[in-house]
Amino acid sequence: MNVYLRRYWQLYALVALPIVYFFVFKYGPMYGAQIAFKDFNFFKGINGSDWIGFEAFREVFKNPDFVIALRNTFMLNLLDLLVSFPAPIILAIILFEIKVVWFKKLSQTILYIPHFISWVIIGGIVYQVFGNESGMINNILTGMGYSSIPFLSDKNYWLITYLLTGAWQSAGWGTILYLAALTGINKELFEAAEVDGAGRMKRIWHITLPGIKTTVATLLILNLGNMVSIGFDRPYIIGNLIVRDYSEVLSTFVYRVGLESGQYTLATVVGLFQAVVGLIFLIGANFASKKLTGDGII
Repeated sequence: MNVYLRRYWQLYALVALPIVYFFVFKYGPMYGAQIAFKDFNFFKGINGSDWIGFEAFREVFKNPDFVIALRNTFMLNLLDLLVSFPAPIILAIILFEIKVVWFKKLSQTILYIPHFISWVIIGGIVYQVFGNESGMINNILTGMGYSSIPFLSDKNYWLITYLLTGAWQSAGWGTILYLAALTGINKELFEAAEVDGAGRMKRIWHITLPGIKTTVATLLILNLGNMVSIGFDRPYIIGNLIVRDYSEVLSTFVYRVGLESGQYTLATVVGLFQAVVGLIFLIGANFASKKLTGDGII
């Protein structure tokens, strides 16, 4: 062991940085999870606050706003999984099949750009394009004599806008892992299949997709583990009071209860609930994946 440390100390030093990061920013904050079981007082601090057991949990679970936020979180994550998860797989296969190098690189660059745009900017773009009164699409429709479409004020239209915007923002960046997996497939398999007369679709079905099966299974498990967690930016920026029945999710609920109302105990309860349920989903998805496909992450 000492020999390896002396010989490869640079690699161990590089590994030490993410380890420190996880201890400071992931494991360290776990100390504050006890707030969920205390009547937290900002001036008394965590240790000085009184223990209340599971009283805060009962209060949260009886809150109708929490039930709505939990339902919407599951619904939006599930629909995101159905819409956004296959998108990078399809894009990666299309890019992999492109043989013109300059066009392939240009396409990749264009597809990657949305990932680096802030959701605040994307939200502005969404309102400029899909706005009810001043949106570009509705201006064109009304100019042609058609009725405007309530993209952001009708719950069903808002849901479609939310899902397509998320797919557009994440699909290009998600292709990176799949393209890396595709480049690892033995090229002789494609050549042999082509000699045997297999068309493009048969090569994709019998060689390309099985070649990235492990990557797909791993990312699907990780996505299922995040079914109870959802980003704050997209539902908060694109959502509004009119479509709150769909846009209110756990992250926005925590923001309203914890930061706006100052009920830190209730906000911590929701965070702890998300962590526990997320862990259960992750272990369950991994177990099911290993049983069905033989691939897992644990």
